[in-house]
Amino acid sequence: MIDFLVYLLTIVGIYGLISLSLSFQYGQTGLVNFGQVAFFMVGAYLSSIATAIMGWSMLTGFVLALIGGGLLGALMALPIGDLRQDYWAIATLAAAELIRIIFLNTNLGSDYVGASYGISGIPAPLRDVIPAAQYGYFYLALVLLCVAGAYLLVSWLNRSPFGRVLKGIRESDEVARALGKDVRRARIGALVIGGILAAAGGSLYAHFVGFIDPRFFMPLETFLIWAMVIMGGPGNNLGALAGTLVIELIYNSTRFIDVPPEFSATLAALRMVLIGVLIILVILYLPRGLVPERKRLYHRPAPAAGDRHAA
Repeated sequence: MIDFLVYLLTIVGIYGLISLSLSFQYGQTGLVNFGQVAFFMVGAYLSSIATAIMGWSMLTGFVLALIGGGLLGALMALPIGDLRQDYWAIATLAAAELIRIIFLNTNLGSDYVGASYGISGIPAPLRDVIPAAQYGYFYLALVLLCVAGAYLLVSWLNRSPFGRVLKGIRESDEVARALGKDVRRARIGALVIGGILAAAGGSLYAHFVGFIDPRFFMPLETFLIWAMVIMGGPGNNLGALAGTLVIELIYNSTRFIDVPPEFSATLAALRMVLIGVLIILVILYLPRGLVPERKRLYHRPAPAAGDRHAA
């Protein structure tokens, strides 16, 4: 049970990074990104290629994953920066599938590495130094450290002038433009930052499981991440993490239900049905999520004594 809890919390932390990324893009900026899994995949593959194939250090692979996620965010946003939300949804979904198909049909290093064979033998950080019995705790601490850093970064950005511009764009592009804000540039920045955070989760995931292939990054992953954000509360960082915990708890714990082999596929389908029902209930009865976004109030300073405009 302890090993399962360590595994669950590690997965929650990894997907928590991706949920924070989507919450920043959608909850903060209003960008409907249906290709979130693309950042996850690019981070996982770049880190795996750097370490398992090129033989570079894991720190180098992690930094390369962050750079790749940011570049992908910029490349995805540049052509669609001025489009409406529905076009963002279609374009990002198409981009994610395009990237997955490229990896699915590209060999890396030899005929049996990459493509549909995936990448195996992905090293884990400090695996030879830390005893096997304690390694799960170490990796959990590493993931939680990354989640804490991402949480602090996103919270700071939300309170910054850049974050206020993003909230203005979420409410109305026209209002933001009327105030002299560059909507296109802000959207690109939001997708770049979101891409970096999600790619960090992909890198951590690859080194955690030790093997990846394109089937790990189907569009279903994107919609699970959307379920996490919607359930937790768009625009609330704590909500994104809370939603991740709920969804992953359902998604993983039901695998331990003892059923005959012939019913295993049915159980897997029912697991997704349960998640879908919960999302519907949240939308109907808690439309702002389990942890609603807290509206920040800005108070005008009290007028100075003798001010002729004072009431």
